[in-house]
Amino acid sequence: MITEQEPGRPEAADENTEQAQTGDARASEEVATPMGQDAETETVNGSGSPDQLTALLEDARAKADDHWDQVLRTRAELENLRRRHAGELEKARKFALDGFVRELLQVRDSLELGQDAARDGSANVTKLREGTELTLKLLTYVMGKFGVEQVNPEGEIFNPEYHQAMTMQPHADLPPNTVVSVVQKGYLLNGRLVRPAMVIVSSAA
Repeated sequence: MITEQEPGRPEAADENTEQAQTGDARASEEVATPMGQDAETETVNGSGSPDQLTALLEDARAKADDHWDQVLRTRAELENLRRRHAGELEKARKFALDGFVRELLQVRDSLELGQDAARDGSANVTKLREGTELTLKLLTYVMGKFGVEQVNPEGEIFNPEYHQAMTMQPHADLPPNTVVSVVQKGYLLNGRLVRPAMVIVSSAA
């Protein structure tokens, strides 16, 4: 037999459930509030206090000043080093030929002696010729000492990299493109061409 539910019963159950939920929320708030207060107190009284922050700031400033001084000293040292190197390069550029000039002076002295001897009315041509040959040998020695080599290709095959043809002459007794004679000798400096040899080249007869 089905009995009717008494009016008001479901509403009473809903009220009990709502009161239980409200009580749980209040309990949670009571538990959370002391913990938040403790965190704020620790932030104020702990490692983040004004005195400690001031000390940390002063220490950071001191380190920054020290680092800036090191940067300034390093910059000054680099500038001095740059100026020193620039001065050394300038001296090297100005006096790079110092050794060559010293060796060349003796060649000039020999030429001046030969010129003085040639001005004498009783000068011996044979001795003058010998003196000139010795001077040329001395000059060749000095130039070779500093890496200067002659390019004298007479009788060789014409090489456009080192020779410059002035003219061509037909020769039946020489192969074509052979250097017949050297009008002006060429020179190399440490293997690099300074001046090509001016030559006359043979052609087919």
